[in-house]
Amino acid sequence: MSRRYDCADPGPRAAGLEAATRAVRHGGLVVLPTDTLYGIGADAFDQVAVRALLEAKGRGPEMPVPVLVGSWRTLDGLVERVTSQVRDLVRAFWPGGLTLIVRHAPSLTWDLGDARGTVAVRMPLHPVAIELLGRTGPMAVSSANISGRPPATTADDAVAQLGDSVEVYLDGGPCAVGVASTIVDCTDDVPRVLRVGAVDLAALREVLPSLRVPAAVN
Repeated sequence: MSRRYDCADPGPRAAGLEAATRAVRHGGLVVLPTDTLYGIGADAFDQVAVRALLEAKGRGPEMPVPVLVGSWRTLDGLVERVTSQVRDLVRAFWPGGLTLIVRHAPSLTWDLGDARGTVAVRMPLHPVAIELLGRTGPMAVSSANISGRPPATTADDAVAQLGDSVEVYLDGGPCAVGVASTIVDCTDDVPRVLRVGAVDLAALREVLPSLRVPAAVN
């Protein structure tokens, strides 16, 4: 049976964060608010939990699950190398609506899907998400919806689609942005935009003028 907590109220918020932390630690799924969209999350290092997340969404490993972090410093422990370009993007847009694809550290044994040695990572701009991530560490988080259906911008949207497959719902109200994050692939020498979302191209180009933008993205 799922539990839902209103994070606008300090009492339920504290109880919800405790319940969500326990759920993540024992392999359960939680829904959490972010600045962009609601996410369905699990312990990034629990392969069984990540598979359950994919099953709840009705999708396979060919679409790897991104990772959310609660601190800039966490990135250093997850990636093979933090380039100057990645560092510039992090300084400019984290926390916020920018997801960076980087090569993860070879020592990590997680299984987020068919990622071929890479990971999509973001630090969200939402106090509930940041507090939860501070308790749990990195979480595998995908949009809180059934694959192919509209993403959730409210807790009601997420509950309607995911139901009892999720153990804890943290209701943080409507998402401030309401669109998916922008994705930049930083695995090559020149970063490349894969999806334009919460962060626009003009802002990205102010930080990295050499950024590649394929015609299909423009």
